[in-house]
Amino acid sequence: MSDKITDWDPSTPILQIENLSISFFTRMREIPAVMDFSCTVRAGEAMGLVGESGCGKSTVALAVMRDLGKNGRITGGRILFKSRDLTTMSDEELRHIRGSEIAMIYQEPMASLNPAMKIGAQLAEVPMIHEGMAKADAWALARQIVADVRLPDPDRIINSYPHQLSGGQQQRIVIAMALMSKPALLILDEPTTALDVTVEAGIVDLVKDLGEKYGTSMLFISHNLGLVMDVCDRICVMYSGEAVETGNVTEVFDEMRHPYTQALFRSIPLPGADKNSRPLISIPGNFPLPHERPPGCNFGPRCDYFEKGRCDAADVAMDEVPGGDRHGTRCLKWREIDWTAPPAARVAKEKTPIGKVVLKMDDLKKYYSVSSGAFGGGNKKVVKANETLSFEAHEGETLAIVGESGCGKSTFAKVLMGLETATSGSIMLFDENVQSTPIQKRNTDTVSRVQMVFQNPFDTLNPSMNVGRQIIRALEIFKYGNSDQERHNRMLELLDLVKLPRAFADRMPRQLSGGQKQRVGIARAFAGGAKVVVADEPVSALDVSVQAAVTDLLMDIQRENKTTLLFISHDLSIVRYLSDRVLVMYLGHVVETGTTDQVFAPPYHPYTEALLSAVPIADTHVTRQRIVLEGDIPSALNPPPGCPFQTRCRWKSQVPDGLCDREMPPMRDVGGGHQIKCHLSAEILARMEPVIKVAAE
Repeated sequence: MSDKITDWDPSTPILQIENLSISFFTRMREIPAVMDFSCTVRAGEAMGLVGESGCGKSTVALAVMRDLGKNGRITGGRILFKSRDLTTMSDEELRHIRGSEIAMIYQEPMASLNPAMKIGAQLAEVPMIHEGMAKADAWALARQIVADVRLPDPDRIINSYPHQLSGGQQQRIVIAMALMSKPALLILDEPTTALDVTVEAGIVDLVKDLGEKYGTSMLFISHNLGLVMDVCDRICVMYSGEAVETGNVTEVFDEMRHPYTQALFRSIPLPGADKNSRPLISIPGNFPLPHERPPGCNFGPRCDYFEKGRCDAADVAMDEVPGGDRHGTRCLKWREIDWTAPPAARVAKEKTPIGKVVLKMDDLKKYYSVSSGAFGGGNKKVVKANETLSFEAHEGETLAIVGESGCGKSTFAKVLMGLETATSGSIMLFDENVQSTPIQKRNTDTVSRVQMVFQNPFDTLNPSMNVGRQIIRALEIFKYGNSDQERHNRMLELLDLVKLPRAFADRMPRQLSGGQKQRVGIARAFAGGAKVVVADEPVSALDVSVQAAVTDLLMDIQRENKTTLLFISHDLSIVRYLSDRVLVMYLGHVVETGTTDQVFAPPYHPYTEALLSAVPIADTHVTRQRIVLEGDIPSALNPPPGCPFQTRCRWKSQVPDGLCDREMPPMRDVGGGHQIKCHLSAEILARMEPVIKVAAE
């Protein structure tokens, strides 16, 4: 027996959300999360839902699944799926539709997988429950769909447990599980956030191909506008619980008609943005809390075009943009705004002069010894986390270190910070060799001069200590000042430095937004007058508008203090915008290094080429070569012989005599200090095409 709805007219939309309002009820008050939200997804269409954290994207998805928890309630509107109203369905009716007709893919794949069941059994459950399929047929279908999601060796995969797969493989299994019953609607909630950009490219291609193969309609939730452009036909931009603009993707990107959409695009680093001549423009102010929304237009207090007495007089309704493809905007003034005018707020900044060498690494190696047996028994194996790292960093310079998870970026940062000691090689920091000095044996001066800003601001602050005390604590450790008053005054100066109001000194971390917490982390890092700051993915947990503000802040502090910034990231758009020089790492090796312009233009190391092609860019004038890497990054426990990248390289056949399989390539200069570790001949390198091309407007 199948649970499919059969009496549906395919000419009507698959999903029609009409004036949906959702609230969460706490003991204190009703908190409206989504208000008057409407959107339509037609058969075979992919709709992108974008906006900052807290805007209500995931709440809309959970409402479609009717999974709002005990406190969530739909307070108005309808959700029509194949012309049937989901809001009035019984639990029994919903049970038939969920999984068979509507499937959802969540951000964290392990949350959807049972760690104690084999992959095949978890996949086969879906058609057995929803369609009453025989066990043997269900297992055969599971194997077929594992092959469809391009996983190698399907027989091995279906007999594996979730922990035996990488993050990218787990996410493919979750996609396979969602597709087992060939649903009419697939909801994807940030499905690639936790994945590397190269894995993300593969997943995005897969989702698009499978959508076409099965005719599945999609609701794709993301804060990454480039990804939405790659995957979706239409887009709905949300702000503070409301849809503020909707339409065809190309139309909204090129002819936006809402100030928030415009502000979003101005705060993301598209090709052409430059930290000195064309800095990003962050959105002023903060996102309103659900129970503190302003009267009238929710975006009013942060809008460049706000008009008192008009924009805040009454609720603003969606207005149709004539001549568009179902293009609508929630703005009263959209007809009066000159959308082609350049932004007035952009101010060119002075380029930071690059000074003397402050950090020099020579042939740095970091190996770990790992037991192969349980409880520490068995043979010892060696993990080569960093292999022969050599580079210099100068005063006032931003050096970006890029690569996939497991390439050794964070290991190198730990060694530099003294949290780990190197196996061999030297680290010269201000003429002092610190490679074998753990942090507890480093003097206070050395510790204060090298500081770190971490990826997740939520994990690095003490929840039971106010902001001011946390910064003063760092000043005490660094032996700053002779009195409590001096330290208190310096703490207030540090809050000024990171552009936080001084009143925040008395706030607890839970009262701060993600971007504000990250600013406190930066203030603490600079408490000891840091000269070298290691920023480990410092903006990846933040919204794009907050990212722009935090990166701008780091640059301002760098200009003022002549700080050397080591910026660890997998986001090549931010790297292109921020960095002066780039170091590309793969499996513990530096495979390419040079100035930002050199690394982003051919010739490339084959790995850099694949990285650049995988970066989603939210610009309709940009075309990219599509180079999707096959296979996962090899294990550092068992690296391939010869070139570390040879198992995934598309250029390998151009090198004669199996050289890539046998010999580690030398690092060679291809001009102007641009170095590439590759066996490809100079002639082949010279013939490489640019991966990213910007068309003339």
